[in-house]
Amino acid sequence: MHSDPTGTTSALHVSEAELQSSFRVEAAKGTNGKRMHTATLFLGGDVMTGRGIDQILPRPSDWRLFERMVHDAREYVALAEHQSGPIPHTVDARYIWGDALEELDRVKPDARIINLETSVTRSNDPWPHKAVRYRMHPANTPCLTSAGIHVCILANNHVMDWGRAGLVETIETLHAAGIKSAGAGRSLAEAWQPAIVESVRGTRFVIIGLGDPSSGIPPEWAATERSAGVALLEDFATSTADKVAETIQRHRGPGSIAVASIHWGPNWGYDVAPSHARFAHALIDRGIDIVHGHSSHHPRPIEIYRKKLILYGCGDFIDDYEGIAGYEEFRDDLALMYFPTVHPGSGELIELRMVGLRIRKMRLERVSRQDAGWLHAVLGRESRPHGTKIIISNTNDLLVSV
Repeated sequence: MHSDPTGTTSALHVSEAELQSSFRVEAAKGTNGKRMHTATLFLGGDVMTGRGIDQILPRPSDWRLFERMVHDAREYVALAEHQSGPIPHTVDARYIWGDALEELDRVKPDARIINLETSVTRSNDPWPHKAVRYRMHPANTPCLTSAGIHVCILANNHVMDWGRAGLVETIETLHAAGIKSAGAGRSLAEAWQPAIVESVRGTRFVIIGLGDPSSGIPPEWAATERSAGVALLEDFATSTADKVAETIQRHRGPGSIAVASIHWGPNWGYDVAPSHARFAHALIDRGIDIVHGHSSHHPRPIEIYRKKLILYGCGDFIDDYEGIAGYEEFRDDLALMYFPTVHPGSGELIELRMVGLRIRKMRLERVSRQDAGWLHAVLGRESRPHGTKIIISNTNDLLVSV
């Protein structure tokens, strides 16, 4: 047994066999005791493949930056090397995913969804008066296809760093590579259009991307009838939840899974705004099955509401922050892969399994036993007020069951 920082006692290590017998198999059975079909997703947090990451990929963008302190994107590579050691200055498309690829190959999730917090463009027209801008060269798109990503959420505060033309090129580049997008578009209607993924096992996923100004999205980035932009939430009113639910409902079919992916909240801290919790609950009350939150640089609390999953913040998944000082107490070098398994018929959560990774040399590697314990303690502490208990397996995975 292990005592976490809150003083409560929980099982530090649970065998995979025990987990199978305790809830996964039983939860996947129907009322007649026969095994039901289930669906598993991979949900990732912020994937920021611009700036330093872009510089080590096969076709880097112009290294010049317009930041107050750093003017050369290669300096972020140097910071990471100072922290962790030499990094190959030209890597293949799979490099940045590291050990995450083995896990994706093992789980074979039905849908793979990330928040792509980078403009994929050749544009040299930066959005004015913005402190930080992310850009990846379109020729580096294989770094996304190599992980089999199905949907990139674009409703965030970096997708238009290089103007509306940069956003349009981002969308066109992703679609040409066979990757769907949600949360931004060439018009208001396109920005609010859900992405649809049909799995090989027949499950239909309907994913809508939404952004909130609390995450740093400039209000002028909102898509209009005549201009490209993001699907920006005006508020968290029940009428807005109605609009989201109605939009998704038009694309649903029997046995489909509805995901609302929302970029909201500050970069740091664990507190969940009451308005965010109320809005997440309102979405689930209206038929949404999963609320996939992101924007924070570290994982935030998890809630199971009416047997549906709410991730208030998934944290950064890929970034170039390695070696940057500040906010060390949040351990933003640690990332999580979220694998929720749900009933396609009801959308109810069967199990959430989270795989811990560490960003090192701009590459994801499996966490140590000590780091997995840190994630377990902190995420468990912060999720407990939301009624969620998290356990850790003997393979260092974090697990939540209903």
